[in-house]
Amino acid sequence: QVQLVESGGGLVQAGGSLRLSCVASTINFSIYTMRWYRQAPGKQRELVAGITRGGNTNYADSVKGRFTISRDNAKNTVSLQMNSLKPEDTAIYYCNAFNLPYNYWGQGTQVTVSS
Repeated sequence: QVQLVESGGGLVQAGGSLRLSCVASTINFSIYTMRWYRQAPGKQRELVAGITRGGNTNYADSVKGRFTISRDNAKNTVSLQMNSLKPEDTAIYYCNAFNLPYNYWGQGTQVTVSS
């Protein structure tokens, strides 16, 4: 059974930083595109950042220059470094592993940014 386990969420003041991590089990991690999504209360889930198996990255406009996604294939881990956090970054952050036809999700980790 595939598991994606996120960690690193928490409460931080505006302007602060957090680093999210997601560890994947029982998949050939290196071939998957890994993504971070977030969902704020009353809003749709949105893509925050993604990294392909080749290391190409993409970001939502709202986080460009503040967030950095990275992966460590040896550790089956994808990370999201979040700097200069804003209250509007408050959401549940989900890890996603995608390689057609497979699409796996973690349970999510809460990030709360206070003003």
